[in-house]
Amino acid sequence: MMSRTQSELLFAEALRCIPGGVNSPVRAFRAVGGQPFFTARAFGARLEDVDGNVYIDYVGTWGPAILGHAFPKIIRAVQEAAGRGTSFGTPNPLEMRLAKWVLESVPSIQKIRFCNSGTEATMSAVRLARGFTGRDKIIKFDGCYHGHSDSLLVKAGSGALTLGYPDSAGVPAAFTQHTIVLPFNDEAAVRAAFEANPDQIAGIILEPVPGNAGLYLPKPGYLDFLRRMTAENRALLIFDEVMTGFRLARGGAQQIYHITPDLSCFGKIIGGGLPVGAFGGRAEIMDCLAPIGPVYQAGTLSGNPLAMAAGIAALEELASGEVYQHLEELGAALEAGMRDAAKSAGVPVQFQRAGSMFCGYFTETPVWNVSDAMRSDRQRFARYFHGMLERGIYLAPSQFEAGFISAAHTMQDIEKTVSAAAEAMKAAA
Repeated sequence: MMSRTQSELLFAEALRCIPGGVNSPVRAFRAVGGQPFFTARAFGARLEDVDGNVYIDYVGTWGPAILGHAFPKIIRAVQEAAGRGTSFGTPNPLEMRLAKWVLESVPSIQKIRFCNSGTEATMSAVRLARGFTGRDKIIKFDGCYHGHSDSLLVKAGSGALTLGYPDSAGVPAAFTQHTIVLPFNDEAAVRAAFEANPDQIAGIILEPVPGNAGLYLPKPGYLDFLRRMTAENRALLIFDEVMTGFRLARGGAQQIYHITPDLSCFGKIIGGGLPVGAFGGRAEIMDCLAPIGPVYQAGTLSGNPLAMAAGIAALEELASGEVYQHLEELGAALEAGMRDAAKSAGVPVQFQRAGSMFCGYFTETPVWNVSDAMRSDRQRFARYFHGMLERGIYLAPSQFEAGFISAAHTMQDIEKTVSAAAEAMKAAA
């Protein structure tokens, strides 16, 4: 058994001054039991906790660490930027450099605006869609998490789903009365929503590959269907690529599925691990933003030079495509190994993967939406999670979160993970 004495002491102290002892609910271990460990440092594909335990990390700060932790080029970029000042309150040249990188990588985006988080990006994109179309209603999908803004925090995924509270106290019903929540991968439900709300729907917002209720994929043709439906009804299609952007491919999920959304939201990787968000799309839509348009959006620290420098360094490293080839090889090896491990353990597992994102559900039935995901055996997952942790493998402490592979992982890491999984699955059965 690993000793976590220092983490236990720190958590007891944290409980006295921080609600629940954590600054983001997804860091808590409440869904799996036990207490979170405290990280002292991160390097490559590893985390080391304050007690000296080292783990192979598949959380990757919840997605941004695609190149691994403390990637030297990113560290140097941040150090150099910090030497020139940590924040200016004026435009800085790095904003244009990062903007050009995104525009060159994602053809659907003609103009982009940076903000400070994925929540800000999706909130702003929805406001912009409503302002551009002059309509109020937004369609979102059950289990898709778009941050914690009031109008979108209804039947959400991620921490809200993990803790068993799909909605949040403190959000008046009136704030969500224009949010239409539908099941993912259900074409009939989308048709019915547009028929019931003619000329009222401003747009559809979705994770093209939902990664906040575990991970499940769009059925063949489903994203094309959403593109047609929005175009036919003069509504906007908004891709929330905060998680998938620059993760599944340089151009995100829209490159993989050959879809051109009207607006796209980004975060995580484009900040190189620093807090950042962005939203962009067609110029005619983006030009509705203040100061030249009527839709107000602002942020004092938006375009922060440290985040811009880190993002540029990260996207430069991803530009050649070699990283994605390496990630696909690692992902394919992990997928094959995990399927074999589940078979040898005699445990029903639906292992889902999209590039370097993955999730294993303890269930016999296919998972296409959050209702399917909710049928998985969460008690078995909790036992499996702790079994993996004791074997030096850190997965997200929730059945309803995706895992992430980084370029710093090796085939030896994958082999060790699969070996640990075979043991942990048998123990959890």
